Amino acid sequence: MLRASVYRDAEGNRTLDPGQAVGGEIVEQAGDGGAARRTWFRVQEVEPKLLPVSEAAFLLWVLALLLLAWLIAALVLLLP
Repeated sequence: MLRASVYRDAEGNRTLDPGQAVGGEIVEQAGDGGAARRTWFRVQEVEPKLLPVSEAAFLLWVLALLLLAWLIAALVLLLP
């Protein structure tokens, strides 16, 4: 199968660099010349609306809570 890719940047212009692409199309052609499979993709940043704070702040709070749980478990196991 032959594969042809078209990448598009944030402004919608064609680009050859997949690292700058935020969207595009990948076409895989069958041996007889017809398109066997066509895949469109679009990448965009989404901020979860369920979190009252930013994602980085949420992850820091999770890390702090895990560290606190680890310390409590260590104290419980070490002290008779």
